[in-house]
Amino acid sequence: MPKIIMDIIRIFNYVVFIYFITLNLWYFVLNILAYKGLKKYMLRLQVTQPNDKLLLKSAPPVTLLTPAFNESDNCVQSVNSQLKIQYPDMKVLFINDGSTDDTLEKMIEAFKMIPAFLPQTSFLETQKVKEIYQSQTHPNLFLIDKENGKKADALNVGINFCQTPLFCAIDNDSMLEQDSIARVVIPFIEDTRTIVSGGIIRMANGCTFEEGHITKVDLPKNILARFQVMEYLRAFYGGRLAWDIIDASLIVSGAFGVFRHSVVVAAGGYRHNTIGEDMELIVRLHKYCGDHKIPYKIRFIPDPVAWTEGPTTLRTLGRQRDRWQRGLLDSILSNITMLFRPRYKNVGMIAMPFYFIYEMLGPLIEIMGYMVFFFLILIGYATWTYVIAFLLVAVILGMCLSVFSLVLEELSFHRYPKFRHLLNLIGVAIIENIGYRQLNSWWRIKGTWSFMRKKQNWY
Repeated sequence: MPKIIMDIIRIFNYVVFIYFITLNLWYFVLNILAYKGLKKYMLRLQVTQPNDKLLLKSAPPVTLLTPAFNESDNCVQSVNSQLKIQYPDMKVLFINDGSTDDTLEKMIEAFKMIPAFLPQTSFLETQKVKEIYQSQTHPNLFLIDKENGKKADALNVGINFCQTPLFCAIDNDSMLEQDSIARVVIPFIEDTRTIVSGGIIRMANGCTFEEGHITKVDLPKNILARFQVMEYLRAFYGGRLAWDIIDASLIVSGAFGVFRHSVVVAAGGYRHNTIGEDMELIVRLHKYCGDHKIPYKIRFIPDPVAWTEGPTTLRTLGRQRDRWQRGLLDSILSNITMLFRPRYKNVGMIAMPFYFIYEMLGPLIEIMGYMVFFFLILIGYATWTYVIAFLLVAVILGMCLSVFSLVLEELSFHRYPKFRHLLNLIGVAIIENIGYRQLNSWWRIKGTWSFMRKKQNWY
């Protein structure tokens, strides 16, 4: 093989090794921060939880915003579940985003809806609202029927008619535990600078629900869903908890987050022309508060739980990860002026560079690194030292970090109660790094290509 080609491969190998070493070093630091944060949070629960009910007497009113499009099969069940949430003062706004099935008819019939008046509190640009209904059986339940404009538009309609200082954006297929809202609102009560608070999302696959509430926690039988259980644990315990500690959270899941109404309106609400409206709003709120020198906090709480169904086929999972990558790229690039700007503190100096290098560019470096690795083995140029070193930094360290995230779960809330759950998750933490992680990188590369082609639909 020509010397110049080998020199290029050698240089690229150094880049790949540096990438994997620094990535795992970052994750190691994040895991240590998460461990310290979790210990602090568990101590707080022991000390203050008995007083939380007293604290909630001063809790601000909250409105649940539930956008829905063609949710005829589960809309009634989901809303019934939301109405059973235990919170002192809560309204539910169900936004029918121009459904073409009988979602509207089912909601009107099930909850005895009649036309009603609801004053508009803000004027974000949205598609036309056709009618507003109020339930005769549940006076705190409203239905807004509007022309189709997709999720961000539906959420903006909900914001426009929100009468409370806080709103909670949730997906129609997410199931909140009964005290989730009460727990996720605590940061707003403790610190008036709080503008967003998010909770943890867990996989509902394999679990048992009755009347919209979980009665038995179990692992999914589907292997892809089990991989996602491990992913979610690693993302929330090893990632978002650590970013919260250094005041640099860039993501609050669209499936479960509470927002200060006035700040979201001032920042312009959800963007219509993005596929990742949840992350983009969080990044833009950082920018808005930084630009206007507004003291603020965006918090993540590891205790409040929302359960959601994860994809169980390669096709649907691949589409989801493609969409997530497009949303991430749009969120970062549309706010790229924050990168390395001290004005935005840890968000601009740490979080944005991390996501730019490791989340945007990382998948391409990883896949090319694996391709070069197998190419060198195939042509006989790979030494044992190189093979062992590559597997150590690219695979083994990833396994260790996944297992550590599982340890955090076991040391804290222990939501998977049986010993077989622990053994299964340890096995998943090990094997996900051989095949599944690489497949995810490939889907993210496809998402990057889709973004470059300006693909904005969900599929």
